[in-house]
Order: sequence, then C-alpha cells, then structure tokens
Amino acid sequence: MSPVLAGVLQLVALVVALGLSYRPLGDHMAEVYSSEKHLRPEKWIYKAIGANPNVEMRWPAYLRGVLAFSGVGVLFLYLLQRVQGSLPGSLGFVSIDPDQAFNTAASFVANTNWQSYYGEQAMGHVVQTGGLAVQNFVSAAVGMAVAVALVRGFARSRSGELGNFWADLVRGVVRILLPISVIGALVLVACGAIQNFSGIHEVGRFTGGSQQWNGGAVASQEVIKELGTNGGGYFNANSAHPFENPNGLSNLFEVYLILVIPFALTRTFGRMVGSLRQGYAILATMATIWLVFTGLMMWTEFAGKGPAFEIAGGAMEGKETRFGIAASAIFSVATTLTSTGAVNSFHSSNTGFGGGINLLGMQLGEIAPGGVGSGLYGMLIMAVIAVFLAGLMVGRTPEYLGKKIGTREIKFAACYILVTPALVLGFTAASFVLDTPSHSMTNSGAHGFSEILYAYTSGANNNGSAFAGLNADTQWFNSTIGIAMLLGRFLPMVFVLALAGSLAEQKPVPETAGTLRTEKPLFTGLLVGTIMIITGLTYFPALALGPLAEGLAA
Repeated sequence: MSPVLAGVLQLVALVVALGLSYRPLGDHMAEVYSSEKHLRPEKWIYKAIGANPNVEMRWPAYLRGVLAFSGVGVLFLYLLQRVQGSLPGSLGFVSIDPDQAFNTAASFVANTNWQSYYGEQAMGHVVQTGGLAVQNFVSAAVGMAVAVALVRGFARSRSGELGNFWADLVRGVVRILLPISVIGALVLVACGAIQNFSGIHEVGRFTGGSQQWNGGAVASQEVIKELGTNGGGYFNANSAHPFENPNGLSNLFEVYLILVIPFALTRTFGRMVGSLRQGYAILATMATIWLVFTGLMMWTEFAGKGPAFEIAGGAMEGKETRFGIAASAIFSVATTLTSTGAVNSFHSSNTGFGGGINLLGMQLGEIAPGGVGSGLYGMLIMAVIAVFLAGLMVGRTPEYLGKKIGTREIKFAACYILVTPALVLGFTAASFVLDTPSHSMTNSGAHGFSEILYAYTSGANNNGSAFAGLNADTQWFNSTIGIAMLLGRFLPMVFVLALAGSLAEQKPVPETAGTLRTEKPLFTGLLVGTIMIITGLTYFPALALGPLAEGLAA
C-alpha cells in the first residue's frame, strides 16, 4: 500500500469516527447545558466554592466569574511551581524561575500550553498532575462555558441573561470532560502509553554517558491534553514521544480526541437555537476548511523535490517513522486548526509551504473546528461579520438567527477579530526591532522570521505549538508570550460575552422574503470566503516574508 493511500484511508477512518460521534455527543452536551438538575457531586462543588448555580447572570457578572476563576488559577499554578523544590514527588527538580513560572501559569490557564521548558527535566509529579493536568480540564471547561453563553445570547430574547458561569464550568468538567477522559485514558494505556508515578531511572548505558527517564501519569494527562485542545506534553517531544503516543492507532485516536468536541459543538449549537440546519451550516464551514488544509498539507509534504525527498518518499525530516508523512500531516493540521498545539512531528522541519499552512491555520483564529468552545464562538463571530457584509451588499439591516446585527454588535465583533493580529504582529515587530530577542533565533532569513512569527501566532491564538529553532526560555519571550497568551485568551472573551448580552436583550426579528438564509450552502461559501479574506488581508504581508518566501526559494 502506498503512503498516500494509507493517509487517505486514515483520513476516511477519522471522518467516519467523527461522524458516528457527532449526534450523540452533540445532543448530550446540549442536554448538559440545558438541564435544570444538579448532580450530587456538583452540589458538593458548589457548596465548597460558595456558588449558587441557580442564579442567572448577565454578561458583566458572567465575565467577572470567568476572569476571577482564571486569575486564581494563574496565581495558584505560579505559586505551585515556585515551591516545587519543597514538594514531595518533585523528583529532585528545583523550583521554577519566576519568568518561566509566570509563562507556564499563563499558558495552561489560557488553554495554550506553550512550553519553554523540557517537561521531563523540569516538572515533578505534583506540578504535572495537581497543577497542569487540572488546568487542562478547567481551562477547556471555561472555553465551553463562554461558547454556550454566546449560543444562549442567540437563543434568548428580552432578558440579557446568559446562564450561570459556575454551573456551566462544573457541568463541563463533571459531565463531559471527565467521563470521556476516563475511557480515553484506558484506551491509551491499552495502546501502550504509560501511567505510573515512578521516579527517575536509568534505562541504559551508552558511549560517553547514560540515558535516564522518569515515569508519570502520562495517559491520563495525554487524553485531556488532546480532548480539551490543550496540547502541553508530559515529555519535551510531546506526542512524538512513544510514552505519550506509542503507535499508529494511538496517533489516530489522539487526532480524534482533538476534533471530536469542537465538531460536535456545532450540533449542540443547532439544538440550543432550535435549528439543527444552522448547526450543519457551521459544521460544513469548519469541515470544508479542515479537509482543504489537510489535503494541501499532505500534498506539499509528499511533493518535495530533490534526491533526499525522492529517497524518503517525501519530506521525512522531523517526522517519526512510526507515523510517516500522512499521519504527521493529518495531526499537524488538526492541532493548528484547533487550539491544541500538540505535535507528533517538528513543524519547523516541514516544507516552507507546510509551515505556512500551519501558521495560516492558527491565524484563521483556529475555528475549523477550533478549540473546545473557542472554535465555536470564533466561528459565530465570523458568521456575524459575514451576514453584516451580506447586508451591506443588498442594502438590508443584517440579521442572524433572528437577531439584528447593528452598530453595537458589529463593533464587538470587529474588536474581537482585531485583538490577536495586533498582539501577533506587534510583538513580532518588537522582537526584530530590539537586539536581544533576535539572538534566540538559530536560523536566519525567511525561516528565522517564521520562528518568531510562529511563536507569537501560537501564543496569542492560544495554540502552544512552536517552530523548534527558537530559544524561547528567555525573560523577553517568557514575559511577552505570557502576556500575549493572557490577552489573546481573555480579551476576546470580553467582546464575545458583551455581544452575547446584547443579543439576548433583543426582540427576535421574524423572517421575511429578504432574510438571508444562513442554513444554506450559499451562506457556507460566503462564510468561508469572509474568513479567508479577513485573514489574508491581515497576515499576508507577514506570511510573504516568512513561509511563502521560504517555499518559493526551495
């Protein structure tokens, strides 16, 4: 069987698995966020944190809950790293330096999981399991809660109420993420992923030295790392490490975990707004972009020119022989079109155009299908902009799901799409203007430029993957990428929740003969075009200086 055919069959198997999960999982999540009942463990949690889950919140109160919870998470994780040297189960590792502790705390709370450290050489069991893994659950649940709040904004009228943040947060963890993670961890252990709390041990002696490994609760952290679109690896090699991702089956399962909730949330959206066809339109938009990007990535990685490419059958540099080119291409597109950031190959070793595809996937806003929760609300923001543009073209007041998109709503949407480009391009420019940051580059020219552009694109878009040639463990990069991660995560949420509150206050507008049918293929095409045009106009000059220049010069 040819490698290309094997890749196509893997992609088909993945689509089938996602299709089989779409309806039951999407319906389940809709029921979870619409239920008025509280499970007993949930009641215990509400009592412990002093929250009343039955109180409806308007958007300012909902936002205060998001920011307060996340702020406490950053502080707790920062302090946990700073005292690691005094904790049991630290494996002899010292406490983390202040700038790196801030960067890591911001990273995991913001659902980014950018890592400027070697996981197996820096973090002990307590920090890994009690700190990082916990944030993998709750940061994903925060994203889902904000997405559901926006959906309620479309579904409700004349109230301005968006639900209860604490109830949405707890239910997301207890009823969705935890049950799937338990099953998924068992699957990964069966595939060969490790799950233990062993210490550091020597695995062999080699000429000039020896090799040491430490164990850990890897399978349980790996599953929520992918399911919650987090991405932080227990080991520095991330999902290219055999302890995290042992074989082709585990690799395909991990890609499935990355995609399953973001895609299924489109059905949750359709159920909650009372029109499944609206959910299918958003699903079609996401799936179209994902399949096109996957096809382009496979093509550019297989089509390399030169003797090395011909002997290897494609661009095998930086890829695991256990997975090959096709599985690596599928994984890299899935991880950069979501906010996952996990890698099973080195993105820096991709072809010039392949690295550009990864960059563009993040710069779209990671909306195809995007991160857990963030992908859905990012795509709905783009849908609001698309209907606004359509309304301008025909001279009608734009409407979406029975709600008018007026001056106030479009200002919130416009502010949302301006945040991450300002962070990415601003910090990238500053890094080249100043002397010190450029010293971290191990490559010059177009590829060196791509390293820094990729770092801030990944941080501000809450992805977490990296081009491997940049030394990001410096005070400049730890601090600025940390700031980019926090602002890139929470500032857009301000505009999402403000938009949700504005929509929830409106009276529904009845459909007329002139209403744009947003459940039709025509709107899907308009939405895809809007996304590509907005991203192209924003990032094309930077992409031209980096991956496009590198690809054309190859």
